[in-house]
Amino acid sequence: MQILLTGGAGYIGSIVAEQLIERSHEVTVLDNLFQGHKAAVHPQARFVQADLKDRAALHKLFSETSIEAVMHFASYTLVGESVEQPLKYIGDNVTNGINLLQEAMTHGVRKFILSSTANLFERPLKLPIDEEEQIIPGSPYGEGKYLLERILGWLDKTSGMRYACLRYFNAAGASQRYGEDHDPETHLTPLVLKVALGKLPEIRIFGSDYPTPDGTCVRDYIHVLDLAQAHILALEALERGSRTYNLGNGQGFSVREVIETARQITGKSIPEVVQDRRPGDPAILIASSERIRAELGWQPKFPRLDDIIQSAWDWHQRNPDGYSD
Repeated sequence: MQILLTGGAGYIGSIVAEQLIERSHEVTVLDNLFQGHKAAVHPQARFVQADLKDRAALHKLFSETSIEAVMHFASYTLVGESVEQPLKYIGDNVTNGINLLQEAMTHGVRKFILSSTANLFERPLKLPIDEEEQIIPGSPYGEGKYLLERILGWLDKTSGMRYACLRYFNAAGASQRYGEDHDPETHLTPLVLKVALGKLPEIRIFGSDYPTPDGTCVRDYIHVLDLAQAHILALEALERGSRTYNLGNGQGFSVREVIETARQITGKSIPEVVQDRRPGDPAILIASSERIRAELGWQPKFPRLDDIIQSAWDWHQRNPDGYSD
C-alpha cells in the first residue's frame, strides 16, 4: 500500500514509517522539518519537504503519487505553548488538517489515521480512561485534536472517509534506528536520560504532594513500537469501518518510578529537584485499551517500564546529541 505520513520525520512518525517499510509498504514522508529531522527519515521512504499550509505543494504531491492512505502526525504539540498561543493550535493545526483532508478527498483517498491525544480528558470520571469517557480537552492543543476527530466523523457519514483516531497516552522508548529528539524537550523519559548523559544538571519534579503512593503524578507509558503496531492494525481494519481507540498499557508509573528505573538502568545518580505543581496536571492518567485489544488483537510487546527506558537509553547512548541536524 502507498501511504503518506505527514510529520514522518518526527519521533512517532519516523518509527511508524520504519515499521511500515519493514512490512513492504511504500511510504512517502511529508515534513517541514520544523520539529522533525531529515536524519529520521527512513532511507527507503520518499521524502517531500513541504508545509501543510502550502496547498499547491499538497496538490502536486497527491497528483503525482497514488496515495492509498494517510497517517497524519504533523502538528504543533506543546501543550503549555498552546495555552499561550491558542490560535496557533486551534487555528493552524485544524486548518492544516483540513487542507490535508481536502486534498485526500479530492484525490479519492478514503483511509485516514489521526494522531490524537489523551489531552482530550482533562477531568476523567473514572480510571482507566476508556473511549466512552467524557471529552473535556485540557488545552487548546487538545481542543484542536478534538475538532479534527469531529470533522472525520462527519466525513465518514457524508463522504465515506474511513478513519481511525488513535489517542496516545505517554509514548516512550525507541527502536534500534530511531528515537526521541525534540527541541525544546518536554517529555519526562528523554529529560531524565539527558541528566544521565550529563546534558542537564537535574530532573525537575513538578509537585510531590499528589494523592498517589509517592506523591508524584502517575502516567501510562506506552512503548513507541507498540504504538506503531497499533497504527498498522488500525490501518488494516479500516475496510471494516471507522474506529477510535485509547492507547496505553493500562497501568501507571509515577514520576519517581521513572526516575528510579532510569537510575538503575543507567547506573547514574540523576539528581532531582522538586518544584511547585504545574497548573492543570491531574494526579493520575491511565488508559483502558480494552477496545483495541478485543477488536484488533493488539497486545503490547513491551509493557514493562524497564524495557521502555532501556530501549530509550540504548538509543540516547548511540546518539548523545540526538540527530545533530
